[in-house]
Amino acid sequence: MIRRLTTPEDLDGVRADRVIAVLCDVSRSVARATIEAGRATRSGRPLAPSDRIAADEVIEVDVLVEDETVVPDEMVEFSVAFEDGDVVVVDKPAGVVVHPGAGRPSGTLANGLVARYPEIAEIGPEYRWGIVHRIDRDTSGLLIIAKNAAAFEHLQAALKNRDVTRSYLALVTGRFDNASGTIDAPIGRDPAHPTRMAVVENGRPARTHYRRLADWADHDVTLLGVKLETGRTHQIRVHMRAIDHPIVGDPVYGSRAEMPGDPGRTWLHARSLTFEHPSGGGPVTVESPLPPDLTSLLERLDAPDRGAIP
Repeated sequence: MIRRLTTPEDLDGVRADRVIAVLCDVSRSVARATIEAGRATRSGRPLAPSDRIAADEVIEVDVLVEDETVVPDEMVEFSVAFEDGDVVVVDKPAGVVVHPGAGRPSGTLANGLVARYPEIAEIGPEYRWGIVHRIDRDTSGLLIIAKNAAAFEHLQAALKNRDVTRSYLALVTGRFDNASGTIDAPIGRDPAHPTRMAVVENGRPARTHYRRLADWADHDVTLLGVKLETGRTHQIRVHMRAIDHPIVGDPVYGSRAEMPGDPGRTWLHARSLTFEHPSGGGPVTVESPLPPDLTSLLERLDAPDRGAIP
């Protein structure tokens, strides 16, 4: 699948193989192999790995995948929280990647979805069949899948217009004096670590709302209810890091300090979704209970000093 990519300012003057690695979320070696296979061009001319790419320059890339035949996979685990003729809301377990990419042609949620719902294979971009939005591999919880083209277009538009309410539970380090707040800070590629995201001046607008639900003085942690107004990559994780309250267990933006019942992954759960049904039948709200690995940690923390666990 050919992708047209516009180089962001933070990658101005960077080598082509690094630009492709960052923008396509692949390893440097895959990016280089893609270029050497003649599958990356600029103004119709093939790129070389060492070519420098300017900000706002458009390149076309067809990422080289080890096995480009992506097949249905009935072994992928996920549960269904809501389903009708137009929509499926999936409850994804932690550890499952949402869609295939270079070096990962199978074992993803998309592979499992196509096995269960073969009709979605013609909906949306290739390898992201019917998937309206994503959550990170180590985040558990809800995401929306469209079962037909009309539903996909409706839900994509609703997401773009911020008409889909996405609520999360997050356990973060530190305690809050304020009961609620909003983080309004642009997010873009981290200039020091291009495979990560960060709050940067020239990033895309991003807003995260949070509410304190419970906290524990002895363990110096707080359970937050979080709502996304925008949906940038790693938004909650980056914004919590930016205000010095990283998410417990986050291996990239947080601290790996051991805690009682540490689940060994990012303590972040996509708890609920509210969206207008594509049929016009009114709003739909779907909720997901906390999985055992996250409830286990809360149980070992004992009763909170303030608030309560929902």
